[in-house]
Amino acid sequence: MPKMKTSKTAAKRFKKTGTGRLRREQSMNQHLFEKKSSTRKRRLEADVDVSPADTKKIKRLLAER
Repeated sequence: MPKMKTSKTAAKRFKKTGTGRLRREQSMNQHLFEKKSSTRKRRLEADVDVSPADTKKIKRLLAER
């Protein structure tokens, strides 16, 4: 059976931390900055953990076992 390939689209969107957690960028962060408050822009800069419901699927896309 061939090896699982890494989904390159998922690899660009999700990062694995040193402890094994998955992180992602928040949405609503890339467009129309002039219409958002500075507080909101600063809050959206931070990465957040991936939902536990999605973790198994994303790990499969990243070809991690």
